[in-house]
Amino acid sequence: MISLRGNGLTLEDMRAILYQNKLVTLDNQAIEEVQKSRKAVEAIVKEGKIVYGINTGFGKFSDVSIEEADVHALQLHLIRSHACGIGVPFDEIVSRAMVVLRLNALLKGFSGIRLEVLERLSFMVNNRIHPVIPQQGSLGASGDLAPLSHLALVLIGEGFVWMDGKHVPSIEIWKKHGLKPIVLEAKEGLALINGTQAMTAQGVVNWLESETLAYQCEWIAAMTMEALHGITDAFHPAIHEARGYPEQVGVAQRMLEWLEDSKLVTKQGDKRVQDAYSLRCIPQIHGASWQVLAYVKEKLEIEMNAATDNPLIFENGKVVISGGNFHGQPIAFAMDFLKIGIAELANVSERRIERLVNPQLNEGLPPFLSPQPGLQSGAMILQYAAASLVSENKTLAHPASVDSIPSSANQEDHVSMGTIGARHAFQIIQNARRVVAIEAICALQGVEYRGTHLMSPALLEKWHEIRLFIPSIKEDRIFSEDIEKMNNYLIKETAGRKVLQV
Repeated sequence: MISLRGNGLTLEDMRAILYQNKLVTLDNQAIEEVQKSRKAVEAIVKEGKIVYGINTGFGKFSDVSIEEADVHALQLHLIRSHACGIGVPFDEIVSRAMVVLRLNALLKGFSGIRLEVLERLSFMVNNRIHPVIPQQGSLGASGDLAPLSHLALVLIGEGFVWMDGKHVPSIEIWKKHGLKPIVLEAKEGLALINGTQAMTAQGVVNWLESETLAYQCEWIAAMTMEALHGITDAFHPAIHEARGYPEQVGVAQRMLEWLEDSKLVTKQGDKRVQDAYSLRCIPQIHGASWQVLAYVKEKLEIEMNAATDNPLIFENGKVVISGGNFHGQPIAFAMDFLKIGIAELANVSERRIERLVNPQLNEGLPPFLSPQPGLQSGAMILQYAAASLVSENKTLAHPASVDSIPSSANQEDHVSMGTIGARHAFQIIQNARRVVAIEAICALQGVEYRGTHLMSPALLEKWHEIRLFIPSIKEDRIFSEDIEKMNNYLIKETAGRKVLQV
C-alpha cells in the first residue's frame, strides 16, 4: 500500500502502482489539509466573494460572475464542454497514471476539492477503473484541459472506462459497484481538469520504459562487441574518470561487467588499434543519454508532487491566488530532451547493426549474417527496417515546445505543447526499442558464428534465454515476427526493474 500525501511520490512508487498493481491510500495529514481548503471554498461561495473558477466563468469568461444557484451547472458545463479529446486513447497504463497523479496533486490541499471526490479517485485506482482518454487535443496550458476532462467525465457518470480491453460506459461501472456518480460542487470541475497530469503521466511511463531500455542497450551492445571482436581497452575506468561524467563511468563499468571472461573481445593491437565510434564510444554516447534521463527524472518527480491547478487556496482561504502553475513548459522541455536522448540510443544501435551485417565491416562474418549469401538475404532487410525507424525518430524528435498557438481569445497567448512532446517521446521509445531488438537479433547470430562457448558467462546466459523464442537463422523467414517477439521480451522487463538513482 502506497500512501499518497501530495509530496514524496517517486518514480519507484509509480512503477509499483502502474506495473505491480500496488494499492493506494490517503494520508491522514493530507486529508486534514484538503478539508480545510474545502471549507475555505464553501465560505467564499456563502459570502459571495468573486473568485476566479469558483463563481466566475473560465478563460476569457473570467470576468463573468456566476450566481450561487448556478455553481453546480457551471462545473458540469465546464467538464462537458472541455471534453474535446480527439483520436486514439492513451494506453490504459497512462490513464491509470493520470488518475494517480491528479489525486496526489489534489491531496496537497491547495485546490478546495471535497474529500469525497478524492476518495472516489482512490477507489478508481484500487479497483482499476481507468478512464478512456483520447490522446490529442491538449495545448499543455491551461494544463491538459481536454484529456483531464475525459477523466472527470467518469466521476460524473459520463464518458467511458477500460474493461478487458474494451470501452464501457462509466455509469455501468458505478452501478456494478453500487455507487452513484459524483455531483461536482463549486470549483471542483476546474480543480480536476486544470493541471499537467496528462503530459506528466505519459512522461512517467516514458521514463520508466526509457530507463529499462537504456540498460538493455548495454548488454545488447556488449554482445555486438563480442560478435565484432571489439576492443575493451576503450572501457578502461581511467579514460572515463579522466573526463568526469559519472553516467559515462557507469556505462563503461557495466560494459566490462557484461564482457567479463569473454574470449571473443580483444585488446588494442590484437586485431586492430581502435574500433569505430559506435563501439569505442559506447560509454560516451550512452552515458550522455543517461544524463538526459537524470534531468527528466528530476523534473518528473517535482511535477508529480506539484499543485498545478488554478486558483490555489492558501492560509485557510484568506489568500486565493490566480496564477499559472498549469503551464506545462518544464515538462515540455523535459519530454523534448528525452526524445533526443532516446533517439540517439537508436541512432548508434543502427550503426552497430550496419557493422554486423556489412561484409566490409563485420570482421569476417557472413554477408548480412546469411546462412547462404546470395540465395538467402539473411539480416539484410533487418537493417533497412532499423534505418527506417531511426529516420522516423529524427522527425519525431523535433521539439514540440518551440511552438505556441494563442487560445481563449488570446487570454491564453502562450502554451507549452508539452503533451504533444510527451506523446512523440512515447513513439520514439517504441521505435527505439525495436531498433535495439534488431541489434539483439543480429548480435545473437553474430556470436553464434564466432562460437557461443567463447562468450562471457553473463551474455551466454542471455543468448540461451532468447534462443528459446528466437531460433538461430538457418533459413530466411518472416523476421517481422522475430522483431516483435524480441520487443515484447524487452518491454516486459520494465515492470520488475528497480529505478536507478541517476
